[in-house]
Amino acid sequence: MGAADQGLQPDTARATAPAHHGESLHSAVAEVGPTPFDAELTEAVRRARQHSIGDVLRRTSRRTPGRLAIVSGARRLTYQDFNSIVNRVANSLAVRDLTKGDRLALLSRNSWQSAVLTFATAKIGVVLVPINFMLGSSEIAYILSHCGASGLVVEDALGDTGTAALAEAGIARGLRGWIALSGAAPAAGFEDFGNWAEHSDDGEPAVSINDDDPLRLMYTSGTESRPKGVLLGSRSLISQYVSCIVDGGMTADDIEVHALPMYHCAQLDCFFGPDVYLGATSVILPDPQPERLLHALESEHATKLFAPPTVWISLLRSPAFDSADLSSLRKGYYGAAAMPVEVLHEIRRRIPQIRLWNFYGQTEMAPVATILPPEEQVAHAGSAGRPVLNVETAVVDEFDRPVETGEVGEIVHRSPHAALGYYLDPEKTARAFRHGWFHSGDLGVFDEQGRLRIVDRKKDMIKTGGENVASREVEEIIYRMGTVAEVAVFGIAHPRWIEAVVAVVVPRLGATIDAEDVLTHCRSAMAGYKTPKYVVIADSLPKNPSGKILKRTLRHEHAGLAPGGDP
Repeated sequence: MGAADQGLQPDTARATAPAHHGESLHSAVAEVGPTPFDAELTEAVRRARQHSIGDVLRRTSRRTPGRLAIVSGARRLTYQDFNSIVNRVANSLAVRDLTKGDRLALLSRNSWQSAVLTFATAKIGVVLVPINFMLGSSEIAYILSHCGASGLVVEDALGDTGTAALAEAGIARGLRGWIALSGAAPAAGFEDFGNWAEHSDDGEPAVSINDDDPLRLMYTSGTESRPKGVLLGSRSLISQYVSCIVDGGMTADDIEVHALPMYHCAQLDCFFGPDVYLGATSVILPDPQPERLLHALESEHATKLFAPPTVWISLLRSPAFDSADLSSLRKGYYGAAAMPVEVLHEIRRRIPQIRLWNFYGQTEMAPVATILPPEEQVAHAGSAGRPVLNVETAVVDEFDRPVETGEVGEIVHRSPHAALGYYLDPEKTARAFRHGWFHSGDLGVFDEQGRLRIVDRKKDMIKTGGENVASREVEEIIYRMGTVAEVAVFGIAHPRWIEAVVAVVVPRLGATIDAEDVLTHCRSAMAGYKTPKYVVIADSLPKNPSGKILKRTLRHEHAGLAPGGDP
């Protein structure tokens, strides 16, 4: 990294050094460089070297054609079947005038059809835009308009929302597809996805795709402003697959249940993509409803599961947990938030054979950046681990200078995982990628062994009475109470303290807890300024479909707790 007082400036030393005893680099390359090829030969070489997302599926299907690829409801597809349907849909889209670079939006829960569309669009160079199905029509309309969507594919249960969004976006033409998950007939103007899957041509599409051609446009959650469109290409995604596989202990014999929404890059790209790359089996569920998820883990003899801490907690609290046979489950993964230490111990106690990994990253990193492995889960609980195989990570100060080990700063990365930038937003791209590093917006600190600990999101750090309070630290203390199921800590505006610490606590089923219990516990375990000024007992916490707690919603709902606050 260099000295701590130097900023993250591009390394120009090698680029300006003479190549051979004073000769210029250009002249040296000219002497030994390749013989110029004509355009046809250059393209032939490029095609022979092509390694795009669509190529990943084709190669797996040729390597293990008979292996079970997809289980989704009653549908079971081998890799040969899966690749054939993907090609049929890709060719069907192509004859409907979707071409390389066009954007196709997808509004659907998890299904075999959405999995097919992920690879079908990639094979013809169409940019897939997965949309959060919990959004309202106006929010979806913004995304459709911003990305210039050439079409929209919707699940039947979301047909009305999709139609309204198209109208609000002023999109009267373009492709409209219908995924009949509940058997409803296509709405007027929509085509049945099932017909695309039965297209006569299952040959490989002959589309030239470069490593950095955009194939995915992922819209961030937009917690403080309009969502940003993150562009990803094959190099970003496949480099990330390799890191997940190597550092996440993934193998071709995995049987994984995918229950978290695949519009989000965590389930889609940390787990489903690597499974296809390896030739593992993917069991696709529409949602992480605990009883359905437990049944799938048992009935499919699943070996692998990813879920954020909130979903792991819901499984542990389910009445069906103790009767479920989870003996096949060997690998567990979590992310989106730190696993509370008490929950970590409970998982290890109740599923003793499981090995756990903590994945940390951002959409802009495709998304994984660091991983905490199983052997460090207990001794270093709460840590995000070390940078993965293909990622370099640093922690910097407000002037982008690397800080010393043990000092808090902003987490930055450089890696082939990194996104191509923000769609139609060069200013945000320039800020996020300044000095050739992606700036995450997260605050962290490295320990002496190179493990990264996430202190907080910049926006979640609470500034109260001139002191910084990390919400995660307070949450960990409250989780030590045996009666607490979930907790969220955040700050609200306060006339005296600038911000006041608030804790919203959900008791365990059958437990009784009041605000004074929580305050007494906190006062005995932490400094006074960290102790919540307000404690609210609630039945549940608001979450997005990925299981992430929506603190922005909580801030708004509880702003009125402080004197003069807006309710």
